[in-house]
Amino acid sequence: MAKSAAKKKASGKTKTRGASTGKAKALSLNIGLNGVSAAAYAGWDGPLAACEFDARDMAALAQKAGMQPTVLMTKKATRAAVLGAMRSAAKELKSGDLFFLSYSGHGGQVPDVSGDEDDKKDETWCLYDGQLIDDELYFELSRFGSGVRVLVVSDSCHSGTVTREALMPPTTIPTQRPKLMPDAVAMRVYREHQKFYDELQLDVAKAAGKRPVDPDAAIAQVAQSGRLSAIVKKFDPVVILISGCQDNQTSMDGEHNGAFTEQLLKVWNQGSFQGNYANFHARIRARMPATQTPNLFTLGTAGPFLAQEPFTV
Repeated sequence: MAKSAAKKKASGKTKTRGASTGKAKALSLNIGLNGVSAAAYAGWDGPLAACEFDARDMAALAQKAGMQPTVLMTKKATRAAVLGAMRSAAKELKSGDLFFLSYSGHGGQVPDVSGDEDDKKDETWCLYDGQLIDDELYFELSRFGSGVRVLVVSDSCHSGTVTREALMPPTTIPTQRPKLMPDAVAMRVYREHQKFYDELQLDVAKAAGKRPVDPDAAIAQVAQSGRLSAIVKKFDPVVILISGCQDNQTSMDGEHNGAFTEQLLKVWNQGSFQGNYANFHARIRARMPATQTPNLFTLGTAGPFLAQEPFTV
């Protein structure tokens, strides 16, 4: 690594790759849940097998790349712990710094009460003691300062489609399970905790000062519309989001890694990958089956960020 960097410096093409230059700081938050608390999910404990492996592997990748990782797995991956870690990072990081957020676990939904979703559903990450709503995630990202680079890798279902159960591909590999909270469970959870989730959505809307929108939709459409201003008045960081599947698909679990995370790690190949984020996404996508196609979204002036080699501090 040092020899290669010396050669690049001598040629006038110095490039940071997977190691800190001493100028930028990098933190990672790597979340993986092999289950959730049945008490918080109407008796459903959502068993999965590979999500903790995903979190450990993302943390190892982050550490090798020069980041300081925080790992939250299953029982420790609570709403308070995740939100606390994100807010701490937002306070610490400055322009040019990097925050890498990875999640592996179930995706879920709650009925939308803030009026932002066309399908009347808010997408969620299923944390151990409760769901993290997409409006919350987007609002927490807005707390990061101007020029902070944020990379989000999500190996879960984030469908915005109410018919996703019908569109979900059949599981033909016994060791694979969909990372999706069943719709019947989602509605049961919502009924038992309706006051909490309704108030949570309204609190986020009030804190943002505007009506929130689905983050994936905002990220995908920001270049064509002004919908970004609907969730926060000011959004300063630059965000790249690589998610494990399309809106009408689901991410699959495995025995040792989730299907998406497994291919990401193979493409990364211990840091020997050459190319930028767009190349990285395209290579991962090419290795995935038609039933699970990873997405790439950006937010903000993402050109320089996209041009970097993945995980560059």
